[in-house]
Amino acid sequence: MATLVLGGARSGKTTYALARAEALAAQTGGRRVMIATAEAFDDEMRARISRHQAERSSAWATREAPHDLIAAIAALAPDQVAVVDCLTLWLSNLMAGGKDVDQETDRLCAAVAACPAPLFLVSNEVGWGVVPDNALARAFRDHAGRLHQRLAAHADEAVLIVAGLPLALKPGPR
Repeated sequence: MATLVLGGARSGKTTYALARAEALAAQTGGRRVMIATAEAFDDEMRARISRHQAERSSAWATREAPHDLIAAIAALAPDQVAVVDCLTLWLSNLMAGGKDVDQETDRLCAAVAACPAPLFLVSNEVGWGVVPDNALARAFRDHAGRLHQRLAAHADEAVLIVAGLPLALKPGPR
């Protein structure tokens, strides 16, 4: 089961995904896994990572996967419940590393489809603002939009979070 959780900055995406994963883990006895894609390159990002870590109970295991998200997903077991936070940071890492984004998106979709564990995939919706003023930012926005479309097609459920409130885009099984 895969759930795509989209929203803007500070919309409540991670809080929503963690709550859903916690509830599912409590119901099924699943082990909790956070797959983190951020890298702490400066003090501000270190503080963000610390805040996110503080949001989770000690029951959460963390796997750092800023570059090889596919391997981290492939390593999940059926008795786990995972939150991936976040896909747009992973996309930034791919682009900065000169990776083929379309090929990596294909690989990610295949990994999500094959994953035996329930997944909550958190990502920033970036396509609702102004057209970026530079080619790199436009390419990022376009890649993110295509990534979201592909994952939404593969996901069992897609949810948009606005002001902390969920809006079902693709209702999943209940």
